[in-house]
Amino acid sequence: MAQYKIYNRILGPIATNCYMIHREDSREVVVIDPADRGLELQEELSARNLQVCGILLTHGHFDHMAACQALQDATGAKIYAYVGEEALCKDPELNLSLDFIGKNITVTPDVYLEDGEEITLGGITFRTLFTPGHTSGSCCFYVEDAGLVFSGDTLFCESIGRTDFPTSSMGQMQESLKKLMELPESCTVYPGHGEATDIGHEKKYNPFVS
Repeated sequence: MAQYKIYNRILGPIATNCYMIHREDSREVVVIDPADRGLELQEELSARNLQVCGILLTHGHFDHMAACQALQDATGAKIYAYVGEEALCKDPELNLSLDFIGKNITVTPDVYLEDGEEITLGGITFRTLFTPGHTSGSCCFYVEDAGLVFSGDTLFCESIGRTDFPTSSMGQMQESLKKLMELPESCTVYPGHGEATDIGHEKKYNPFVS
């Protein structure tokens, strides 16, 4: 079974987790939710002799994609997002960049993904899990052979993402949590904010999981 390395940088005004993952036998790295400091991220990865081969967005809020354009300009990597998140990615009012930091931050993904769609980047296969609630087009990225999921702002350690933003829905969030709880209990969860956890822990201790 392939072995993976995961790096985490906490970036931006809301302390967002930006993850970088690659196979130990590959120099191609995938960046998930580049929150800020795109050129700095590229320099860090270059120092590790890693080349960005893809940028994945769990959703379109500014604090998860503010560095997308700079990182793409520096690397040429394509940006991937769920098909239902196009409006949020392109609208600074919906993606909260105007309200929170007074800037127009937008991104135009190169590839829009469907629920259940699998993509392989750098030898890593990511399955797209559509998990609306925090936003109407939120998704998670599941790496089955490694037993891990990047949950964005859907699932946190013993908590969940807010559901009072534009396009949010608590009803959809509850359905999305049920979907994530179907993953193996040993599955490691890498959330958009806060510490890592696992599905088994969340089943026991997360008050939002029934």
